[in-house]
Amino acid sequence: MSNIVKPYNDTDSKKKQVEEMFDNISENYDFLNRLLSFKIDIYWRNQLEKKVIAFKPERILDVATGTADLAIEHAKKTQAKVTGLDLSQKMLDYGQVKVNKSGFKDRIKLIKGDAENLPFHEGEFDMVTASFGVRNFENLEKGISEMSRVLRDGGKLLILEFSKPSGFFAPFFMFYFKNILPGIGKLISGDSKAYTYLPNSVDTMPYGDKMTRLILKNGFKEAKFKKYTFGVATIYEGIK
Repeated sequence: MSNIVKPYNDTDSKKKQVEEMFDNISENYDFLNRLLSFKIDIYWRNQLEKKVIAFKPERILDVATGTADLAIEHAKKTQAKVTGLDLSQKMLDYGQVKVNKSGFKDRIKLIKGDAENLPFHEGEFDMVTASFGVRNFENLEKGISEMSRVLRDGGKLLILEFSKPSGFFAPFFMFYFKNILPGIGKLISGDSKAYTYLPNSVDTMPYGDKMTRLILKNGFKEAKFKKYTFGVATIYEGIK
């Protein structure tokens, strides 16, 4: 896809830089998520989880699982076997500690891997989820296509991702997102680029109808979306 935004420089691949970035901020990632979103990210994930529960999946893949928050929620709320995949080993290390404490270690497996080249067979999962991860893909269409490949026919894709808000709230949010959030993120994480990359990556991310068209183009026969918190976040659903 054109107009690729990278965290650090123009020369190295986005994939390599995203891995480095999440390794760098892994120690403070969970804390910053709660702080910078005023804990609204928990509400968004809960809305996604309701859709997971309603589908009653037996095998779930959580792509860009990070520190495994969503993978653990899947195990808590369903009887499914859950696989979490992420590029960053350090994020997975923190996630594994949480999995071990969760009581669901027997049903959650975390592995390092590339979302654009998934190490799974065709039709291996009933459901694939991705929470605030797809904007970090180097090739978004390839990532969506891969998620389709590993889903069974009739399986469901759920993507939770940032989008651009509209209405009276938009200018206030965008000011916070572009001017205040990066400063707080830099102060706590020590990474000067990671939280500048966040609003920049959202700027170039397709959302709404454009995103549903991408989902339909890359292996899905149905797609829809619903906005949350004035459009700050959106949940996309695809059926293979």
